[in-house]
Order: sequence, then structure tokens, then C-alpha cells
Amino acid sequence: MSAAHSPLHPSALVAVLIPAFNEQETVAAVVGVARQFAQEVVVASDGSSDGTAQAARQAGAVVVELPENGGKGAALRAALNATQAEFVLLLDADLTGLSAAHLQTLLDPVQAGTLDMSIGVFEGGGFVTDWGNKLTPHLSGQRACRRDWLLGVPGLGEERWPEPAITRHLKVTGARWAYVDLPNVAQVVKEKKRGFWRGAAARTRMYVSLLTYRVRRRKS
Repeated sequence: MSAAHSPLHPSALVAVLIPAFNEQETVAAVVGVARQFAQEVVVASDGSSDGTAQAARQAGAVVVELPENGGKGAALRAALNATQAEFVLLLDADLTGLSAAHLQTLLDPVQAGTLDMSIGVFEGGGFVTDWGNKLTPHLSGQRACRRDWLLGVPGLGEERWPEPAITRHLKVTGARWAYVDLPNVAQVVKEKKRGFWRGAAARTRMYVSLLTYRVRRRKS
């Protein structure tokens, strides 16, 4: 069932979870779209030092504030603990071009029971983010699944970047998953948010963490 054939409606069974670290410029807009779609929107501010928590709260989200920056996995786990919704949608806090129809596209196959997880891939949102997202679509932060399935991912809250752990659990459990296009959605790149050199350094640290996941798992 596609978004074109299903009505947009708030659902108490669905929560939108948004891990966020220093995203005061964009988080309110993402929360605003999420609130058009779901009654429950949770932002986990991952030790942010700016106005992320305040901006999210003013936009209508329930905000969980982590005292220290523990990484996206810790923030995601905190957001999961703050809801009892049957289905969860995961969104990054720095998205642009997002609409409620995109969230419906992510949720439909999971809610219908045809997929255990849908993973959103940018399409037409901009060359840089399209290219990066399509090169590594398994690292996308835009997803829908059942809350209880996600809670079963081993070490979810311990990973600074939890996407490899989620991918591994998809394979181990034989879950049904697929990529879905999110037309005209993009992300604000780190270099733009933090300046070129700080952004490039943050991107490098992210990819080092992601690429060394298997090695760290073997040692644990």
C-alpha cells in the first residue's frame, strides 16, 4: 500500500524518534512534520550544547536530554525507552524537504506486515546527499519498524552509530526489509553545519566508527 492510496492520519500506535546532537537550526522543522503524522514525537538530545532541546520542545516534541554525548545509539535507545508505541519511525534531525507523505511511505509496508523494516533513501534532494545516501544506503537514518524488534538489536545503545548493528540484526534474524525512495529529501551536510574542517573531521570519525564495527564485534 503506497502513500498515494493511504490517508495521512495521526496514530497513537506510532512514535517518531529523532536522535539529535547540536541540531537547533533544523530539529524544529523535522519535529513539525513528524507531528503532522504521529501523536507521539520524541527527540533525544544527545548531550547537545546548543538550543536543540529547547527548539524541539517548543516545536511540540517530548524531549529526553542525555547529560553527555554518548552517540546516536545511546540517544536512540533513550528515545525507545520513552515510548510504548507499537511502531516507530526513526528520523535524523537535520533533514530538509521532509513531508508527512514521506513518513507514510516508510510506515506503510511495515504496518501492513509486508516488511519488518523499511529504509529510506534520498532521491532528488541534492547531489551531495543523494550520492552519499545511495553509496551507503544501509547507513540511512530514516527507517520504520516495530519497537520490540528494534529493542532486540544487540548492543544498540552502545554503538555511537547504530546502523551496522541494525543491519547485522536484520541478517541474523532473517527479517524482511527493503529500501524506499524519499523524493526531494536531503540532509544538511556536516561541513555546512560545522565549517569545512570540523565537519570533515566529524565525517571521518563517523566513517571510522562505522567501518570498524565488525572488528569491534569480533573482539567483544
